[in-house]
Amino acid sequence: MDWISIIVGFFFFFNFVLAGVLIFLERKDAGATWAWLMVLFFIPIAGFALYLLLGRQLYKKDLFDWEGRSRVGIEQLIRYQINAIQDKSFEFKSRETEMKQDLIYMQLYNNDAVLTQDNSVDIFVDGQKKFEALFQDIEEAKDHIHIQTYILRRDDLAKRLMTLLVKKANQGVKIRILYDDMGSRGMTKRFFRELRAAGGEVEAFFPSNVPIINPRLNFRNHRKLIIVDGRVGYIGGFNIGDEYLGIDKRFGYWRDTHLRVEGSAVHPIQTRFVLDWNQASHRYDIEYADNYFPAIPTKGDVAMQIVSSGPDSEWEQIKNGYIKLITSAKKYIYIQTPYFIPDLSLLDSLRIAALSGVDVRIMIPNKPDHMFVYWATYSYVGELMKAGARIYIYDNGFIHAKTLVTDDEAASVGTANIDLRSFRLNFEVNAFVYHQETVTTLCQIFIEDMELSTELTPELYKKRSNYIKFKESISRLLSPIL
Repeated sequence: MDWISIIVGFFFFFNFVLAGVLIFLERKDAGATWAWLMVLFFIPIAGFALYLLLGRQLYKKDLFDWEGRSRVGIEQLIRYQINAIQDKSFEFKSRETEMKQDLIYMQLYNNDAVLTQDNSVDIFVDGQKKFEALFQDIEEAKDHIHIQTYILRRDDLAKRLMTLLVKKANQGVKIRILYDDMGSRGMTKRFFRELRAAGGEVEAFFPSNVPIINPRLNFRNHRKLIIVDGRVGYIGGFNIGDEYLGIDKRFGYWRDTHLRVEGSAVHPIQTRFVLDWNQASHRYDIEYADNYFPAIPTKGDVAMQIVSSGPDSEWEQIKNGYIKLITSAKKYIYIQTPYFIPDLSLLDSLRIAALSGVDVRIMIPNKPDHMFVYWATYSYVGELMKAGARIYIYDNGFIHAKTLVTDDEAASVGTANIDLRSFRLNFEVNAFVYHQETVTTLCQIFIEDMELSTELTPELYKKRSNYIKFKESISRLLSPIL
């Protein structure tokens, strides 16, 4: 009995020590700190193990570095653009871009997100059409294909892709694939055997050195980027798997948003891939070469910035970009997200916008893929309805899009959800677009999706059962660590 008391006391002592670390050393957000303290003291032994898996901070010194940035010209271009905006000499090529120069400056100064104004953009909201276009671009590749994804399945779509990549590798095209070890946890080395034999290279982001359990369950690379020959770039929400074609019975039709980009914005997309690849690879680092950053003729007039964020950053750049778009909106704010768990700063910005008469509309799925996250989402949208926001539940399958559209002037499309995990834990990347025609198209897509949705009115929300209210309360309490 004495031994049992000693062991129990030992674990409680470690809980107190860990609580001290949480409060005094890690300097977490106060909400997350209280949530972890609750976990530690209510489930002392299991809570300790959970914190080791989920709660530790990322030590980020020199996590992403690449000497080739200077060769690409990005560093010089950033300095030029910052100075030109400061002294009012920068040439904005559209009214929408000039109207957002404060946001552009913020992304430049804090995220090295260069502004490019010569792009053409195709918008995909359907997986079948997106992968049809992607496969065609891969067929036409002459030099290299770089693929980065969070989820890579071992299903029919992935096998079709792999067959095509092996074919291109045998033609001399350089293939590189970077996938997240947790998001693609069913992946095996055997799946890539033929591609590697043909000269392809494959890396996993933050792989586990421990069988079955990855000690870094957090800090996942949620980015989805594809670059073909340095001339075509893809960025958005689609991973690689059959469900993204809308053929998974659990989710039904898969509604997502992805951009196909041609123009100078492909260079920062390529740079993001190179930085992530070089972090993951210790054998095949990419060195600067002109073929990865070819001269690109003007393709259009779409202005955009490629903005990254993650636990390696001092600032939450994508979240700050969202808040800046929200606070500058005068007419409308349309948001589509599968998860809506905002922190207080973003929640307040949306509440103030709605109370100020801005038309705030948020679209979420009608079915959960993560139960606690879903009911926390329900709680937060219910709160915003009190301020006048309108909430839509997408009924035509599962909506996975991560889009924010404002005033026919600016929009964001990418991988970052409206949740604390995307803002603080995951590595994310979004395209911030300043172009009336493109933004208007994204606005029209939202309106068309409204026809396939049910509006969650305050009257309907009040009728929810006590059991649902209980699930909302528990999920919201845990939301800082979801």
